[in-house]
Amino acid sequence: MLILVLLCLTVSAEDRSASQDVENAYSDVLPLYVDIHQNPELSGHETRTAAKLATRLRELGYEVSEHIGNTGIIALMKNGYGPTVMLRTELDALPVEEQTGLPYASKVHVKDDSGRDVPVMHACGHDLHMAALVGTAEIMTRNKDRWHGTLMLIGQPAEETVIGARAMLKDGLFTRFPRPDAVFAFHVSNELPAGKIGIIPGIYNTNADSLRIMIYGKGGHGSAPHTAVDPIVIAARTILALQTIASREIKPGELAVVTVGYIHAGTKNNIIPDTAELGLTVRTYKTNIRKQVLAAIARITKAEAEAAGAPKEPSIEREGGTNAVYNEPALAQRLRPVLESALGKNDVVTEEPITASEDFSAFLEQGVSGFYFSLGGANPKKFAEANAAGTQLPSNHSSLFAPDLDTALRTAITAEAAVLCNILNSSPEEIRKLTTQRPQ
Repeated sequence: MLILVLLCLTVSAEDRSASQDVENAYSDVLPLYVDIHQNPELSGHETRTAAKLATRLRELGYEVSEHIGNTGIIALMKNGYGPTVMLRTELDALPVEEQTGLPYASKVHVKDDSGRDVPVMHACGHDLHMAALVGTAEIMTRNKDRWHGTLMLIGQPAEETVIGARAMLKDGLFTRFPRPDAVFAFHVSNELPAGKIGIIPGIYNTNADSLRIMIYGKGGHGSAPHTAVDPIVIAARTILALQTIASREIKPGELAVVTVGYIHAGTKNNIIPDTAELGLTVRTYKTNIRKQVLAAIARITKAEAEAAGAPKEPSIEREGGTNAVYNEPALAQRLRPVLESALGKNDVVTEEPITASEDFSAFLEQGVSGFYFSLGGANPKKFAEANAAGTQLPSNHSSLFAPDLDTALRTAITAEAAVLCNILNSSPEEIRKLTTQRPQ
């Protein structure tokens, strides 16, 4: 059950029912959620999605700018003197074939940037984030007498490829438009049951580095390997050796993940190819561990090629990445009681840092105080059953990922409105004082 007793919404503590404002907002944005879920768009191609959000926010009275950092949108509502506070949602979906069985499941297929036909699905919950942002925007519009300052809502493209935040910043997000004093985002997952909010002060998630490794060999006939230098064998040895970085080179207790997500090599069973390509994702919490792991990957990859007599040193390219999100502990201290009052004390929990990554960190690196909240998405009964059985519910990016919509969406709207109303009843100076130096 949802209760909001803070500033923007008023409901008696005895009632224990969701506020009428939240119910109205939920009803208004539910069709938007279904529409966006049925019509997902890949990173960098979110034209229809962005236009939908822009139209809805204009109808609510926001000043909307489009095509920021490609398909990004910015919606502003100025309401007198006070801080500028930003709430972000993501616009993009993933190349995943939906298998949820929902009546509004996506059946979309498109050509990706490489020309391949791929399915598309909102497998990470961005559709719920967008619906929640519009619902929250509606509540803030209806209650302008209860807050002051500038509310800045952004729809960010290309989060899944971790380039959208920087693209918006490069296009003047914090220079052409008001620079926020605080930034916030929420993300749904099945790590918590629907109805709960997770708080992780400090390091929230990991640094991420995407690497492309090309191993060079000497092609030949599969029946005469002695006349060739087999890059597939070098790649296999390299993959196994890379797994010793976390187990044998990094101090126990420190996080390091080195995953080889793909290997591309060869065209036929009796042909030894000239090259083998590996794709890696690397995750770390700390800057020094990040440097150590990347250096170890380069050392091992080059050494395995040399040991095999490769004719050319492997190439190692960093194709992208992002830094870890750092949640301002002072904001956690301030907003925990706000969320507990809005949702119930037992529905706000402290979690451990996660190993996923995302480019919300780009906004925080501009010296802005911010917080990234976890939103429960799992059906509470299924969550309890899975815990009892020691099994896992479908994770984000799974073809089966489907949040418990009714509860999760209501909770998101309630929590976002509570956070925004609290922060937008402060002075800019008060908010800026909450920013501390992030530890390395």
